[in-house]
Amino acid sequence: MFKIGDFSKLTMVSIRMLRYYDEMGLFKPAKIDAFTGYRYYSAKQITKLNLIVSLRDIGFNVSDISIAINEQSDEKLKEMLEQKEMEIKNNIKAEEEKLRKINAKIENLEKERVNMNYNVTLKSIPSYKVISLRDTVPTYQLEGILWQKLGEYIQNKKIFCNNMAYATYHDEDYKEGPADIEISVVVEKLLNNADGFTFKETTPIDQVVSILVPGEYSNISPAYNYIGEWIEENGYDICGSARALPLKGSCNEANPNDYLTELQVPVKKII
Repeated sequence: MFKIGDFSKLTMVSIRMLRYYDEMGLFKPAKIDAFTGYRYYSAKQITKLNLIVSLRDIGFNVSDISIAINEQSDEKLKEMLEQKEMEIKNNIKAEEEKLRKINAKIENLEKERVNMNYNVTLKSIPSYKVISLRDTVPTYQLEGILWQKLGEYIQNKKIFCNNMAYATYHDEDYKEGPADIEISVVVEKLLNNADGFTFKETTPIDQVVSILVPGEYSNISPAYNYIGEWIEENGYDICGSARALPLKGSCNEANPNDYLTELQVPVKKII
């Protein structure tokens, strides 16, 4: 048997942590002297302590460690390790996405300052004959799911379209989660609705604020900021759902720097 200090040196685990593991019920001394209260540990306990420390170091919490050591099952431990592996991989992906956004922000700082001088156009939007698909997608960034469905339907049904298409964002506010998006493509004639795809004639819009946003889609966010400032400074109010028209996008341009998106926000003059 070893006193707690000697056992601490042998295992390279501090006395404080040994006492903490004891309090948590994870790792108790082999013996406690009834008269002195001294803790004594056995060399046979070292393997168990090493497992506790290794699980702690890879991110297991106390309750998970307790399950792992009490189950005494290699299969259970393997299952828990695989779950932790998946959790860590997902965390790495999330952190990598944060790094990507940081790097993009650094690269775009100067570009944002340059691009924040858009040419604003006020114009009316006529009525169009369109085929549309409206659905909720997990995030705005996954709008492409709808475009793929609509594109496949148009191709399979051999529907005649022109080159004009746009997305309408129906949510009353910005959504971190599921987003209500409707995508539309202008068609030559209206057909019967089917399979969630709707043919309709759109309502004309009296006035929209329109700007052209060059470059990749990450440029759209600061462009909306600019629209908001312009609307307020010029005495207008928003009176409908914003639309985005991919004049040049992933469907017809290989280089994101060559993308061109028109943003349209319906407005009315404040009286």
